[in-house]
Amino acid sequence: MGTENENNPNFRKILIITLTSLIGAVLVYFSVMCILAPVRKLQEINEKYAFQPDEKNKIDERIYSDSAYLKLLKEKSFLQSRIAMAESDSIYVTINIPDSTIDLEICGVVVHSTKIQKMSISNIIKSGNEYIISSMLSKPFSIENSFSTIPREPLMIKMAPKDTSEYVPDVVPDTAYHEPVNYVLEMSNGTRIFVYQAEFPHSGDKMHLFKFDMKYRLQNTFNAIKRTMVFKVPDYHPFIKIRIPMADAKIIYRALPVHGQIAVYR
Repeated sequence: MGTENENNPNFRKILIITLTSLIGAVLVYFSVMCILAPVRKLQEINEKYAFQPDEKNKIDERIYSDSAYLKLLKEKSFLQSRIAMAESDSIYVTINIPDSTIDLEICGVVVHSTKIQKMSISNIIKSGNEYIISSMLSKPFSIENSFSTIPREPLMIKMAPKDTSEYVPDVVPDTAYHEPVNYVLEMSNGTRIFVYQAEFPHSGDKMHLFKFDMKYRLQNTFNAIKRTMVFKVPDYHPFIKIRIPMADAKIIYRALPVHGQIAVYR
């Protein structure tokens, strides 16, 4: 009986329609959950950094939409972040979006600066409420995890000679080739900062970047699928993607502490 049903054209047609509908429903559900992710993230940011009125000293809320006030607020927030990082006595990074620059600083002094050649910013950071985003940027971002194509501290393993007869002097390494430099900095507040090399001096560099980026995307997609399977909205991460010269990208990555800090001015 089962074999007759399987050979029945109508049965196969119904089976195909059922499977197609099921797959379509799953894709629609996953798409809707992914669309809700940035909406939920924006709500979280708004709730955390929204203006809290003081009942004793009431202020006209129209000031929070005044362009002159918001410009001063942005500058104040950036200075607050830099001051907080300078007090740590450690090297840190500042990203100036309007000037398209990224700097390494220590105690308020710029020790290395480079021009951002290309940049992409998530709408939450770029087009969000001026007051709320400035409030969010008033504190530095702290690095929680990082994924990179290069080691943070390059190592060279050498076998010690038994005596002077086995000693071989060091040979100056060939610096003509530079390994591809691409990395992602995952911040403790959920923001992601992507740093990619701007130039591709070798034919395989573009493919290397594609594989690195695809691997990171697949990992995040897998995490999103796991959350949707238990009926949870996937996490959304506001991002800043920048392209800078390869040498500068390597300097910045290796200069930053493992849990270093970054300030952003937008």
